[in-house]
Amino acid sequence: MSDKLNISQWAAEDRPREKMERLGPQALSDAELLAILIGSGSPQEDAVSLMKRILNNCNNNLNTLGKMSIHDLCQYNGVGPAKAITIMAACELGKRRQQTEPEERPCLSTATRIYNHMHPVMQDMDTEEFWVLLMNQDQRLIKKLCIAHGGISEVSVDIRIIIREAVLCNATIIAACHNHPSGSIKPSPQDNQLTQSLLKACSVMRLKFMDHVIVADGHYYSYHEEGVL
Repeated sequence: MSDKLNISQWAAEDRPREKMERLGPQALSDAELLAILIGSGSPQEDAVSLMKRILNNCNNNLNTLGKMSIHDLCQYNGVGPAKAITIMAACELGKRRQQTEPEERPCLSTATRIYNHMHPVMQDMDTEEFWVLLMNQDQRLIKKLCIAHGGISEVSVDIRIIIREAVLCNATIIAACHNHPSGSIKPSPQDNQLTQSLLKACSVMRLKFMDHVIVADGHYYSYHEEGVL
């Protein structure tokens, strides 16, 4: 009977899935990443050890691994057709990623650019929506998300969600944007109160609150351009 521990018996901090969740994918070795894909090894060998052995036979070169066939991979005990296909699919995705140009993130450095980016999203809405634009230090968009529908107030816009999302995606700059279906771009008292609350929250978290833009058809109001921010 083998004394070898299965991955499920490893300390939690050593298991590939838990390690990735805690430290991110860059902290894992090639063998650990591949072990996550195949899920299990054999009764004699855990998934990480199996993938270390296969990679060793490929001179630890992922390009060489990607040239192996289903038949080649199935020669290893613990690798069947399904696992072999999974490995091949991962290698093919890696190859295609190398051949793909990085997605260009729009630069939202001015209120006009924010308006031009968000107007197509908001132009036909008959109710208010409040969006946040999360950006990197170069003012390029990382993520945009709708926080509230149908009327804007501090109650309906949960600032904690905005700050949490900014931290999770490593944003350093935040802009807010909402529409006025009436066509008026004059800020309401609730708009002003929410803007100030968001400014304070960003200041506490050392995030730059760049602007709050109110969108209507054909024109906009910018708190930054008006000197309020």
